[in-house]
Amino acid sequence: MNESTKSSDSGWRGSADGWLEAAYDGLIESGVEAVRILPLAKKLKLSRTSFYWFFKDREELLAALLERWRVKNSDNLVGQTQAYAESIAEAILNVFDCWLNPALFDSQFEFAVRSWALQEPRVAAQVETADKARLTALAGMFVRFGYEPLPADVRARSLYLTQIGYISMNSREDMQVRMQRIPEYVKIFTGQIPHARELQRFYARHGYAVAEPLLVSIGPNESA
Repeated sequence: MNESTKSSDSGWRGSADGWLEAAYDGLIESGVEAVRILPLAKKLKLSRTSFYWFFKDREELLAALLERWRVKNSDNLVGQTQAYAESIAEAILNVFDCWLNPALFDSQFEFAVRSWALQEPRVAAQVETADKARLTALAGMFVRFGYEPLPADVRARSLYLTQIGYISMNSREDMQVRMQRIPEYVKIFTGQIPHARELQRFYARHGYAVAEPLLVSIGPNESA
């Protein structure tokens, strides 16, 4: 059966996307041990044999789950490093979109896959590959804005490892506090103060209304 048929078929067998979504939910809620055919079938109220209409075995399902993680988190993060920006400060804000927009980057998925990687070397290898690709993209972003390779690499690592630390600690932040910290993070990671207009665009796309006193970080020759 070809892939288009597998992905579009539905009904009493369910669908490939349905099985994959159930696997995702199980991974997020209980870890990889929950991603097993019989529990997923019970959750979907489908027969166990219907699973094999879409996937050869559990390993193929797990591989599809990892591919979904790679596309969702790694590809989107790399894409954000390449988005248009007036300055390195705005480029960093584009990357920060990942941490605030689940459509770009799924932090729960990231946590679950990294926890899974602690149990399975093959998953750890995929996480390591993703980390290298993300760090390379981030360092490249700094280089495009005039940083030398070594400082670019260190700044990229500082930015990335800080966020992975947030995810690994399952940290929770009040949104107002988080938004107030954004300009200082940008300044720490880039050595530059973001322009008010760059912050305003960032806040606007996340639906955050900023009181005027918060817009104190401005670029040279620019008034708030």
